[in-house]
Amino acid sequence: MANRHTIILMQTSHNRATRTFMDYESISQAMDGICALYERKLKELNPAMRNITYDIEDLYNFIDGLADLSALVYDHSIQAYLPNDRQWIRQRMLNHLRKLAH
Repeated sequence: MANRHTIILMQTSHNRATRTFMDYESISQAMDGICALYERKLKELNPAMRNITYDIEDLYNFIDGLADLSALVYDHSIQAYLPNDRQWIRQRMLNHLRKLAH
């Protein structure tokens, strides 16, 4: 499960030109990548703040505020990518952050 190539498909607004993708070597790295995107957004919105904190609800609001977000995760057993929706990403994010906290 740890080394499952993951592609995050994202559209930040209703403008189709904002569609993009990011690929990662694992689900965990993909969750870190989404957190990093949110942290960059927070820094853009609050350039004077040195330390910015947020909680899982703030991160969920960011995820839910995107026009589209999904993940394609490689399944070695069928040698194909399986699609996962925003709710799946939210659950994986919570599990990922819980692991980092312990």
